[in-house]
Amino acid sequence: MSLSKRSLAELIGTFWLVLGGCGSAVLAAGIPDLGLGYLGVSFAFGLTVVTMAYAIGHVSGCHLNPAVSIGLAVGGRFNPKELPHYIVAQVFGAILAALLIRTIASGMTGYTGGLASNGFGIHSPHGYSMMAALIIEIIMTAMFLFVIMGATDKRAPAGLAPLAIGFTLTLIHMISIPVTNTSVNPARSTGPALFEGGIALDQLWLFWLAPIVGAILGALIYNSVSKIDD
Repeated sequence: MSLSKRSLAELIGTFWLVLGGCGSAVLAAGIPDLGLGYLGVSFAFGLTVVTMAYAIGHVSGCHLNPAVSIGLAVGGRFNPKELPHYIVAQVFGAILAALLIRTIASGMTGYTGGLASNGFGIHSPHGYSMMAALIIEIIMTAMFLFVIMGATDKRAPAGLAPLAIGFTLTLIHMISIPVTNTSVNPARSTGPALFEGGIALDQLWLFWLAPIVGAILGALIYNSVSKIDD
């Protein structure tokens, strides 16, 4: 499969991730009759990964996330030379999804422009500090990469990786939405921040730094733990 086709698959997949996850938060989570809240948004993010993993996993690997691509490259599962293509595609897909969400949401009475951006301090859903945000984003992304590496290992049960990865992302959101609105994905953070601007854009650096650091740690730890002794 050509790199251009795989990159396009990543663009579409990341578009779906942000549209499904952030879209559920912006368009539905605040409607009492739907009962979504944090739990519903958590499942929305997880379901986007499950569905896209089955749809494009065999095409591009279904990274949908610059941190995942970088972690897999560090872990020896992805060609580092292809990182720029994947990352650009992922970020562009996230931007397109954020634009679509904003366009739809602008037709809602009382819409104030929020796009489920990530943040800390006064921009955290429950006022968590920058240090708390940094720690949880590193740890959550490290665990995400650890599960991804394990679930896609050739020794793992075949065909179940999408479910393991999707449920892990759901659990990650259940834990960390109150802290940062959950990133673990620089592309997911970039799309909403670009359109919200202001504090969301000012704090975007953390949601590139922490997930990338966490992804590298998760990949290295998995390779250390899973290495077969001679």
